[in-house]
Amino acid sequence: MEKKMATRYMVQGAMIAAVYVALTKLFEPISFGVENAIQCRVSELLTILPVFTPAAVPGLFIGCLLGNLLGGGSVIDIILGSLTTLLAAFLTYKLRSRRLIAVLPPIVLNGLIVGGYLPAVYGINMPVWLSMVCVAAGQVISCGVGGLLLAKALDKTPIFNTNTN
Repeated sequence: MEKKMATRYMVQGAMIAAVYVALTKLFEPISFGVENAIQCRVSELLTILPVFTPAAVPGLFIGCLLGNLLGGGSVIDIILGSLTTLLAAFLTYKLRSRRLIAVLPPIVLNGLIVGGYLPAVYGINMPVWLSMVCVAAGQVISCGVGGLLLAKALDKTPIFNTNTN
């Protein structure tokens, strides 16, 4: 039974990573808004998934890392953006029993961390505070609105049911 759970965890994590990468590439024009620091990464709606399964934590990290690598970003953005997603996913998992609060880590952390370095890394002529607001606004749309809609839809499906029966 333990091996079955480990396999389920790995498969769920891999599927989440794959969907994250696919959504990032599919919506690439709005996934990487470095010209003006405004981005709305549709794949970030998946950041609600740690509420349903701990496998989403590594899945989101790997998906973000691969999505950023394939998007051709700077090394700093690839590393810091992916680590921000890892921390946000972990915190979302820890807050899973309080869903409305669980959507906040990816919004706040990406706004502060990613928004904080984008102007310097990509030479964007924008105050850091405005970059933070722009990134957080995109996260509110994808993680807050999109994530909560996804959670509502997933509540009605057994996709992350961990019963082994």
